Amino acid sequence: MSFKRVPQKFPATIKEVIIGAGDKTVTLGGENVLPFYSFDDKIKNPPRVGVEVSDLGPNRDLPELGKFYAGAEKIADVAKKACTIPGADFISLVLESADPNGANKSIEDCVALCKEVAAAVTLPLVIQGSKNTEKDGQLFVKIADALQGKNVLFMSAKEDNHKGIAVGAVQAYGQKIAAESAVDINLAKQLNVLITQLGIKHESIAMNVGTAAAGYGFEYVVSTMDRIKLAALTQNDDKLQMPIITPVGEQTWAVGESFKSEEEAPAGWGPRESRGIAMEVATASAALAAGSNAVILRHPASVAAVSKLIAALV
Repeated sequence: MSFKRVPQKFPATIKEVIIGAGDKTVTLGGENVLPFYSFDDKIKNPPRVGVEVSDLGPNRDLPELGKFYAGAEKIADVAKKACTIPGADFISLVLESADPNGANKSIEDCVALCKEVAAAVTLPLVIQGSKNTEKDGQLFVKIADALQGKNVLFMSAKEDNHKGIAVGAVQAYGQKIAAESAVDINLAKQLNVLITQLGIKHESIAMNVGTAAAGYGFEYVVSTMDRIKLAALTQNDDKLQMPIITPVGEQTWAVGESFKSEEEAPAGWGPRESRGIAMEVATASAALAAGSNAVILRHPASVAAVSKLIAALV
């Protein structure tokens, strides 16, 4: 008897979240199948790849990265150059210098930089904060005001600052928000519930459910994303039907495989930059297979490789 395949049908769909404006938009989510199960049904919007641009500038000690961004001295120029990377769908500006425990750049200076970058890029814009919840809460509201009409996505709103960002950036100025939790399905759902109770529509919310570099507890990330997608699709849990966006680069370039010099690394590991790209591609591929709707990567070679992978599978 020949095998007769029966497509899986689910009673639910992941919500669509659109970022960007005009002819510069990208849609996250919208699928009603498990990750890359295009044989069950057409995947409406393929997973997207973003390029991480730090306000501290690219690491020019990495030969290929430095070569790519050669001549781009201002951050706006770096972001504009990042838009030309094959496979890039959006730019993710990271305001690292806003950290009060670091450079502690003023809110006014950060807002001015965001306006400059927004004017320079040709792709939708995602903005990541300093990871200081109090500073980010203030920062995102000011940026939301300055970038009215740009429809940017703010990464990330946490339990401690979600109210201010949801009301001050999303309700007031129509921007989008990513709810950040720490690799726990219950925490992810709880934060989504709290944000929607403020009147924020599902179509304005994405999820950053946390991640790790491959090999560094990544099985917990896979388990969390897997359970979220199954609950959203099989149980029609509308509090978990938001698309997932995962900042991969910040994790993978911080592990030994990526930062150890050739003198420090064990014999046979090869050039540092190649190791970092390999870690970034491996982790991003795993995150997408687990259910992430978008990944944020740092190196142009990683962006090109992962976007080709997506095109081949969708």
